[in-house]
Amino acid sequence: MSNDSICISFDDNSLLPQLFGEDDSNISKIEKFLNVSASYRGNNLSIKGEIENIKAAEAVFNKIYKKLGKAVDVRDGEIEALINSVTGKLSSGEGGNMQKEKTMWEGLVDGLDKVEITTLKKTITPYNEAQAVYIDALLNKEVVFAAGPAGTGKTYIAVAAAVSKFVSGAVDRIILSRPAVEAGEKLGFLPGDMRDKVDPYLRPLYDALYDMLPAERVVKHVENGEIEIAPLAFMRGRTLRNAYVILDEAQNATPVQMKMFLTRLGKDSHMAITGDLSQTDLPTGTKSGFRDALEKLGDIEEVSVANFGDKDIVRHALTMKIVQAYEKHEKD
Repeated sequence: MSNDSICISFDDNSLLPQLFGEDDSNISKIEKFLNVSASYRGNNLSIKGEIENIKAAEAVFNKIYKKLGKAVDVRDGEIEALINSVTGKLSSGEGGNMQKEKTMWEGLVDGLDKVEITTLKKTITPYNEAQAVYIDALLNKEVVFAAGPAGTGKTYIAVAAAVSKFVSGAVDRIILSRPAVEAGEKLGFLPGDMRDKVDPYLRPLYDALYDMLPAERVVKHVENGEIEIAPLAFMRGRTLRNAYVILDEAQNATPVQMKMFLTRLGKDSHMAITGDLSQTDLPTGTKSGFRDALEKLGDIEEVSVANFGDKDIVRHALTMKIVQAYEKHEKD
């Protein structure tokens, strides 16, 4: 290992336990994945290694620190996502003169900090370039498709964008929907009324809402209809004006259902459509409406498509390995 080194000073000592991780776990991860050696004394962190790796590690530490300074929780999977965002550059052979005043890695961190979503409970900032592109599209485009594996933040970020627009008054309503595909159980045999029957399919959307808004606000807005959570079939025959509309698990919509949903778009509304084409639960031989829409609508200026890969997964590191293992066997 080279003798090159750099020292970073952090002003807020109270953030250092979270920055370095329990038992210095964050330091250990960055050391392992970026092949550097890091140690600290007080609020000064010293990093040693090859200059490219040092600057990459510096970018990751600075990004984590900035997030913590905004009271953003930084979980293990998200730290690994930041590491992946720079290790991907290293493995692709990109680089150059890393001693320039403005390095590639510093540029990456600055770029990620330019977009964010603010809700009542937290601020959402991207952990990789794919999320940054996605957030920008959600805030500025009328229709956004997000395609990629589980764990990339597609649904969570879309709900955050909807809540942000709603809280600011840019839209009057949030409508969250999923196709209620019967996977192993028939809806008719589940106990309760229709809401009880479809709630299990929509639970991830509720969970995201409670992360963005105080619980009492969620309950109030759901009761007065300002937030609506409903299966895709309930969208038929409606025109959705001044609303932020999200269709989650869109890979399970048929082409007819997808066309129906997209043509509900009304004045001053936004739509986000998320899906994972590797997880389709439609009957064999039925084409996914999500795939069909991506093929037909990608050239429309007002429509944006955000593509995520397994490198963009921000859950536990094992999630990425599981996705990659399945992809490998599906190709074999």
